[in-house]
Amino acid sequence: MKFNELDLPLELLESIEKMGFEEATPIQEQVLPVAREGHDVIGQAQTGTGKTTAFGLPMLEKIDMDNPNVQALVLAPTRELAVQVADELTRLGRNKKVKTVAVYGGADISRQIRELKSRPQIVVATPGRYMDHTRRRTIRPASIETVVLDEADEMLSMGFVEDIEAILEEVPDERQTLLFSATMPTRLKKVSDRFMKDPKTVSVKAKTLTVDNIEQFAVKVPEKHKLLALTRIIELEDPELAIIFGRTKRRVDELSEALEHQGYAAAGIHGDLKQAQRTNVLRRFKQGSVKFLVATDVAARGIDVSGVSHVFNFDIPQESESYVHRIGRTGRAGQSGKAYTFAAPIEMDHLSMIERETKGKIKTIDLPTKEEASDVRQSRLADELVKVIQSNGQANFEATAEKLLQSYDAKDVVAAALASIQNDTKEPMKTLTGERPVVNKKRSKAPSSKHKKGGRRFYEDRDGRNRNRRRSSGGGGGGSRGPQSSGGRRQDRRRQPR
Repeated sequence: MKFNELDLPLELLESIEKMGFEEATPIQEQVLPVAREGHDVIGQAQTGTGKTTAFGLPMLEKIDMDNPNVQALVLAPTRELAVQVADELTRLGRNKKVKTVAVYGGADISRQIRELKSRPQIVVATPGRYMDHTRRRTIRPASIETVVLDEADEMLSMGFVEDIEAILEEVPDERQTLLFSATMPTRLKKVSDRFMKDPKTVSVKAKTLTVDNIEQFAVKVPEKHKLLALTRIIELEDPELAIIFGRTKRRVDELSEALEHQGYAAAGIHGDLKQAQRTNVLRRFKQGSVKFLVATDVAARGIDVSGVSHVFNFDIPQESESYVHRIGRTGRAGQSGKAYTFAAPIEMDHLSMIERETKGKIKTIDLPTKEEASDVRQSRLADELVKVIQSNGQANFEATAEKLLQSYDAKDVVAAALASIQNDTKEPMKTLTGERPVVNKKRSKAPSSKHKKGGRRFYEDRDGRNRNRRRSSGGGGGGSRGPQSSGGRRQDRRRQPR
């Protein structure tokens, strides 16, 4: 259905047209009518399906431009997603002159306070930083009429559930609440039952939790050979843009450095980077000057970059929900994509569990041989030479070619030309610090430490930094409170293999 068939206000339709949108996606087509009627909505759909516009248009339509207070709140799990959502809402609301401000941890709160004094109608926030502002009274919940929980399952997995409950208790009972999530864990269902009023459920979830246009592959490979496997598949696939997931910050640093050493345009992103560094890396990735973005789960959440052709799970994720969100970085907006997961032999059972829970099809393939990678690379180089010939790009070199052919065989000259333009194809020499394998917890008889009394789980917190939290404490706390950095580092070292 086209947007102009949805009876939207002219000022919003004009903004949509300027953004190049014509056809509504399935989630937009189903959410817009019920949300515009004022119902609470649970929207279940994959990332990249247009959820921001689905909740943004009804929200913007409700905004009263004569009311100077904050009227709508969007909660997002990460600063990247908060910025992305705020940007899209700003573009959608430009013709109506609705002002949207993003507030998130890891950034100068004084600057955010100044922006909030400019009287925005919409605030997009990470939970911790929003709570900081309410404590400072720079945001007053009493005026909020609409609340959106975006990527709610991600906020749950990051330990935000108690923050969300506290936030929803503070905003007025007479409000509209919209919850969007790729998955619906039991804990999240309890939140919706408690804080939403007769919500209308809109689900565009396919038979599988993963997107149909993403081909999924698994490579059974020992830990010590993962880097070799990655570089060979990169040679075979030649990705346009790729995101490579590592389990830890150390892994991200070592892997991005190893890829750069191999001549690949790679950069890493994780919670220890300052906001300016993260912004710079993401800008370069969006522009294409960085082709391979190596990231932890938390750092990559909320990244929406068009043209990501491949996702590589260098380390297999712990949970099937993480797998869904990881591979959802590709195959967006109807495009096709490929996802490769590297699994050690002991991790294959865990991979089977992920396949069952996501109801997808993960095809196990053999590690490509050196010869297979070389054949594909040489074929690609030959194609490049053909393109040069077809564009007459060799004209300035014809005299030199004549001289070479007088002294050497034509086959040798062409082979030398191919050899001269190929990238460095040496097998990777750098070794990475090993990571412990992930085993299928549902079949493991030994209790894990997180289930023991007083056990701890290791999180990256709302601002992307590492933090140890006792399981009993939930995910409460504000985003600006200092992380338990020393304890987090000690725990990190204890968890590493020796």
